[in-house]
Amino acid sequence: MIKEFVKAALAEDVGRGDLYALVELSVAAKADIIARCDGVFAGAKYIDVLAQEERLEITWGKQDGERFVQGDMIATIQGSSHDLLKCERTILDLALHASSIATLTRKYADIIKPYGVKLLDTRKTRPQLRVFEKYATRCGGATNHRMGLDDSLMIKDTHLKTIANLKEYIQKAREVIPFTAKIEVEAETLEIAKLAFEADADIVMCDNMTPSEVAEVVSYRDANYPHILLEASGNISLDTIEGYAKTGVDAISSGSLIHQANWIDLSMKMR
Repeated sequence: MIKEFVKAALAEDVGRGDLYALVELSVAAKADIIARCDGVFAGAKYIDVLAQEERLEITWGKQDGERFVQGDMIATIQGSSHDLLKCERTILDLALHASSIATLTRKYADIIKPYGVKLLDTRKTRPQLRVFEKYATRCGGATNHRMGLDDSLMIKDTHLKTIANLKEYIQKAREVIPFTAKIEVEAETLEIAKLAFEADADIVMCDNMTPSEVAEVVSYRDANYPHILLEASGNISLDTIEGYAKTGVDAISSGSLIHQANWIDLSMKMR
């Protein structure tokens, strides 16, 4: 999957061929990727595959998940000038996109680390980039939530509108979904959370609740259904995530890890 992804990314940029290569013969070349700001690196797993396909040799100064500061040497790349310059933008785009997500994710992860709460990403990803963007959140310190509709059953508020009896629905679901698949129910109030607990959900998501409301659900869960996991989600930001971590939930999910990540600054310089 990675090979097809990076080859498609390169093909998008190269088009019918790099016009630079029509003018001069190729020569041996070397380039460095330099950090122009602080951050957390991600992208090596993908760039290594691209380099292998295009006969480039990479020496990494930083690996996936490692912090860097302005001025750090991220990598040195060697190969023919035609191959290196053809791949320059694709390599940088892979590193920039992944590292930007990893950098923001690490900020979230660092805030909640003292509370022992898992940080989760969401399915709010760019079309065709889900695997890549979720890889980047892992590099930043998050745990992947479900990858798609097929790996766990989440019953959201939109689903609840179509379900007459939640307990009966979950009982039927356990007869047909894979044995290892969990069932999660989204709840916007304590009352809905109680219904999900009674229906024997594996996970209850406290969606768009305030920290105090989440704390109420946690208290009720701890007293009555301690085996059921709790997740907090919904418009959670860097400014608010610590308040949710203090409630005692097991996990916090945020789409912001991906869709609010601003590109950091990395550049490639030829020697």
